Amino acid sequence: MSPDSSMTSQELLRWYVEAGVDETIADRPVDRFQEKTKAPEPKNVPAASPTAAESGGEKKGLADAAALSPAPSPSPSPPPSPREPSPEPSPGPSLLPPEGGADGEVTAAVHLAQSALTVDELRRALESFDGCGLKKTATNLVFTDGNPEAPVLFVGEGPGAEEDRQGLPFVGPSGKLLDRMLASIGLDRTGVLISNTVFWRPPGNRTPTAQETAVCLPFLERLIELVDPKVLVALGGPAAKSLLAQTEGVGRLRGRWFTYSTPGLPRPIDATAMFHPAYLLRSPGQKRDTWRDLLDIKKKLVS
Repeated sequence: MSPDSSMTSQELLRWYVEAGVDETIADRPVDRFQEKTKAPEPKNVPAASPTAAESGGEKKGLADAAALSPAPSPSPSPPPSPREPSPEPSPGPSLLPPEGGADGEVTAAVHLAQSALTVDELRRALESFDGCGLKKTATNLVFTDGNPEAPVLFVGEGPGAEEDRQGLPFVGPSGKLLDRMLASIGLDRTGVLISNTVFWRPPGNRTPTAQETAVCLPFLERLIELVDPKVLVALGGPAAKSLLAQTEGVGRLRGRWFTYSTPGLPRPIDATAMFHPAYLLRSPGQKRDTWRDLLDIKKKLVS
């Protein structure tokens, strides 16, 4: 889908932000396939010789003299002039945060998150934070649901449409499946805490960009430090990569245990990964492995 040509500059910029564009190169594209090579310089054309219709003694004598004299060598063509360099395109409007770019917003997020001493203070800090572009297109902040003093913290990828409407994580179809998964090992939302790697819904439920995840990560890390759970569970590949610093897919990470640690934690936390409930809705054949993962989590909690 392409933008409407009747959009104003502000409307066009907002359209690109909602489409997920986070970097601009120039104010107009360059089609390299349509560039034409410069036409070669025309060669010197020798002067036309006298026509046969010319007659007369003087003209004939001149023609005979010209025929007996050696022909002058043609003068070499002048070298082609160097091609003028094309002017540098003017940079288009930047979609990154204005002060210090992405690094500046991450630094601001770190200072703001570390100043929170409780989960409620952390929520208020997020509500006042404007460094994540997702906030501009979302309806509500989606922070946590459950018990902040619970021994297990589940972290998903990002809010969906229903979560955005209600301001709570995992309340749509995948959330209902997560509730049934928790009930299978004797848990419910009063005994767990649930959150995400980003706290506002990405437009169209797209995958959060690396910049959006990086800006939200200081708040997630501070949440883990304040809750200090016994077990940390990453739901889905993006959450596993953010929390466990692993590049493998969740299919290879599930069933294994890692240690999660930050300077603000009194001790390392046991962490693992599971398939996201939304993935299980599409691939019910993976529920057998997920059941084993849930049993392992239960053993960790009671040990």
